[in-house]
Amino acid sequence: GINAEYGGSKFIFFTEHACTFASSTTQNHLRMIIGSFSRKSFTSSSTSFGRLSTNKNQLRRINNEKQHEYSGQNTNNRQRRNYSSNFSQASFPSISLFSSALAAAGVSLALSAGFMTIYNKELNKEENKSKQKLDKSNEEEPSPHLPKEFIQKVKEIIKDDKRVMTDEGFRQQYSKDFSYHKSKQLPDMIIFPQTTEEISSLMKLCTQFKVPVIAYGGGTSLEGHVLCQTGGISLNFSQMNKFKVNLDDLDAVVQPGVLYEELNEELMKKGLIFPLDPGPGATIGGMVGTSCSGTNAVRYGTMKENVISLEVVLADGSVVKTGQRARKSSAGYDLTHLFIGSEGTLGVVTSVTLRLHQKPEKSSVAVCSFTSLEQATKSVISILQKGVKIGKVELLDELMIKAVNQYSDTHLQELPTLFFEFSGSPVEVEEQIKMVQEITKSNSANHFQYAKNDEEKADLWKARKTALWATNTLRPGVDMMITDVCVPISRLADCILQTKEDIKRTSKLIAPIVGHVGDGNFHLFLLFDSKDEKE
Repeated sequence: GINAEYGGSKFIFFTEHACTFASSTTQNHLRMIIGSFSRKSFTSSSTSFGRLSTNKNQLRRINNEKQHEYSGQNTNNRQRRNYSSNFSQASFPSISLFSSALAAAGVSLALSAGFMTIYNKELNKEENKSKQKLDKSNEEEPSPHLPKEFIQKVKEIIKDDKRVMTDEGFRQQYSKDFSYHKSKQLPDMIIFPQTTEEISSLMKLCTQFKVPVIAYGGGTSLEGHVLCQTGGISLNFSQMNKFKVNLDDLDAVVQPGVLYEELNEELMKKGLIFPLDPGPGATIGGMVGTSCSGTNAVRYGTMKENVISLEVVLADGSVVKTGQRARKSSAGYDLTHLFIGSEGTLGVVTSVTLRLHQKPEKSSVAVCSFTSLEQATKSVISILQKGVKIGKVELLDELMIKAVNQYSDTHLQELPTLFFEFSGSPVEVEEQIKMVQEITKSNSANHFQYAKNDEEKADLWKARKTALWATNTLRPGVDMMITDVCVPISRLADCILQTKEDIKRTSKLIAPIVGHVGDGNFHLFLLFDSKDEKE
């Protein structure tokens, strides 16, 4: 990030380099932050977040003056970016206002990604003030709802004051997810535990004082799982982020705060994967609590099929181990699957033993469009009935394809489209592509395109990965509610078609569809103005 001053106004530029290396989660946070200033100032692309109205020559001069402050690793002439090419016409408020909004929006996530350095004395002053306020937060803002004795005992368990937050800003930040639903009130306290023993002591204490507990993972839920309704404490697991991989047994013992993307980064170095991918930013603990699935479920199953055992702390502080690392056991109750999907209502998960898989030798991606949704869903049913072992199969309707084209600057046909990923040995992948191409052709597919190299594969699959964020381009500035439907695959076409007919018949709402159609699951993205009673 580079600060510059032009015409009496101060600006912050997000460079192409920064955007390239930011995680997708961080990019989405920045998009929301920048979009809050001026929706017209914000343009989506793979390399830029937003632009400023100013003279390009002036921008180049600023870039030259500020080049030594560029946060990228490489600064030779060949590798420098021309920042001015990535900005479009609009203007931001002063940097001090911008920095305040960043703090209010919880930009610590973006800063911690390690891709951006801000060079501005005013920002440093603001950061110092925030740190001072944070250090005093527990003294200045004691919770109005928690008994003083309870607060004192919490501090005896968690001796590091920086791991116990009562500051309102932090309580707001960790009372949200990505869903439309809102918390009725804020949690009274945010606690960052580091061990099972700490959680056990806290659960005993909460039971004694009848204080509600929310287990908070990545905060990426689309359905309100972590929202606070009655105050209490929120256990944030971001500091329980360690894991151990057992190569010989093809398993990993993982703490609940581990991001599945970070786990996979390490596993891939060893030729392994943990295949579930519910969405960027999800933690293993949250994935257990919601029994997540994601795009790979058609081949690898859901969380229930990929967890071997759990360590769980119950409401009274008891620690339960639901099984051992052995792959097979017929002794005792199957408590593992009881806790998976319980959404924190039965206990707090503190350790997970995961089943790992070999990384496929080869993978490829294909995109196929159809004139109708019925043709697309019939193709999927035929593919599964014939036993083709595809890795992923996703459906985007014509409205979602329109949104993706606008958002990612792609040029896909605006028709119902299937996205496939094939994986296995080179021979298996070629066979899968051939069979799927034949089946889709028999169902009147318009166009079948498959990736010939890694670059094409990333480009084709990017459209599916950006669907959630792309939806807002269809109607900027409104709310979005996401539904989650799962039916027998044989009824999938009927259900989707009836859903689209219901929307058309009963309202004028814009509502694109995305489906993990390999397991009969799809989402409706309802865009509506919450201030309009009719909508």
